[in-house]
Amino acid sequence: MSSSSRGCTSCRSNSLVRDDITGNLICATCGIVQEFDNFDAQLGGLNGPQGTFVRVGTAGTGTLYSYKEKKVFEAQKLIDYFTSRLGLSGPISNDVKTMIARITDEEFGQGDWFPILIGACAYVVMRKDNKSLPIAEVASVIGTDIYELGRMVARVVDFLGLKGPQEFPEFDVVGSFERAVRTSLSFSRLGRDKVERIRKQGVFLVQCAVKWFLTTGRRPLPVVAAVLVLVGELNGVDTRIEDVAREVHANVSTSRLRYRELLESLVEVAQALPWGKDVTLKNVVKNAPFVIQYMERKSMAKPIDMTRATKESEVVGVDLGDVISECLRKDVEYGIDVNSRENDSQYFEAGHEKSMEGSGEVRGRKRKRGFELHACRDWWNGKSELTKKLLLRQILEKDVGLDALPPSFVSGCRVYKRRRKKINAAKLRIKRVMDPSGPDLIESIDICSSEDARAVKKRNRKRVSDVDWEDLIIETLLLHEVREEEIEKGHYNTLLEVHVFNGGVMPEVPATKAK
Repeated sequence: MSSSSRGCTSCRSNSLVRDDITGNLICATCGIVQEFDNFDAQLGGLNGPQGTFVRVGTAGTGTLYSYKEKKVFEAQKLIDYFTSRLGLSGPISNDVKTMIARITDEEFGQGDWFPILIGACAYVVMRKDNKSLPIAEVASVIGTDIYELGRMVARVVDFLGLKGPQEFPEFDVVGSFERAVRTSLSFSRLGRDKVERIRKQGVFLVQCAVKWFLTTGRRPLPVVAAVLVLVGELNGVDTRIEDVAREVHANVSTSRLRYRELLESLVEVAQALPWGKDVTLKNVVKNAPFVIQYMERKSMAKPIDMTRATKESEVVGVDLGDVISECLRKDVEYGIDVNSRENDSQYFEAGHEKSMEGSGEVRGRKRKRGFELHACRDWWNGKSELTKKLLLRQILEKDVGLDALPPSFVSGCRVYKRRRKKINAAKLRIKRVMDPSGPDLIESIDICSSEDARAVKKRNRKRVSDVDWEDLIIETLLLHEVREEEIEKGHYNTLLEVHVFNGGVMPEVPATKAK
């Protein structure tokens, strides 16, 4: 190294030496490299010598990168970073790079849009391989809005021409549940056998939820969270739906709603059992082991010819035969010694008695001395085909004790029924005004003659108070001769625009729900 008389820019020391390899000037006292020391001005036009710190892409003497090479290098580093945070393997990360290279013509990219493209390609790669990666989790890791990420996914799928379930399979809700079980902190300290038991129970319930249309047209992650909470409770694991929903990147309120719908479905299944009328939302979790045992055994039963048996005989005589047939015997009804029990169905009944409403006694039941009720510990068999991932057609063919309609369809039917009642009530109010001498007025006169006028006035006031904004809108539409079938659909703004205001500016309908 050669010395220099210049002062250090950091410590002002004069002990500066020049490195023979890099040519940089270094302070011998503090070790700081002096910036811009080896700058050489460009002399002689464009063909003159170039300094190390001036040329774009230079990282030091002997290293020279073009702008494209540097951009590609930084882009690939960013891809590795995000795929690592998503927990994807090296081969999948390479598939993501290949897909991005194909989309961008080997240019890759920079800017705020590029991480969104990385997340979209990671999601598409996993879906193509029929593996689970929730889009909400990708959006959380990338740090973008789920809707913006969804639009990018749609553009990627359209660009690659992925069509049909063979090229772009449906979202794997079973795989998503299994992934959640493996990564959930609530189950991280459990033994391998217990985790496997929870996994099988959860897969069984998830596919039952698919059969009951709890996932149809909805985001699947809240259903995953609901099933995780339920199987956790059944296996003595302390789980909170808020924590589980946060882990699987699901909305908490929606997860609570799906959990309630799942319990309501179990209550409906329980109605086929002898004590089903006593099972409610409040105690269904305590009775869930026996309900699920019935569902599991029913799913393993062979289908019965409907032409040879009535529906009632199928439910009682065949479908429940393996589960509770012995429960209805007289010796069980009045109690027998524990050592004389020979089959699981008797234990099934006993466990139910202990679980009902959280007490150890059964109303109206006398027991002999020495007779004890034992909870059914071995209620889960795990041999049903629904514990394995099945195709949708296979799931729908299974009988688990309930053939439910989609909740959205049922809710829509209820809304239509409610609107029909409002339409009929509005027609009566209109008729009362337009025809005062009708039978309704005569009825009111008869009432006045037999009842106190003050009571009638109070009842009329209550009748008026029951009319809300929706009733007034329906009256207006009926007076403008709008078809009742159109009113039933509930598109009030559009109907008012077309039939009342004639395309003019109209006020918005209040968002308050009708009573």
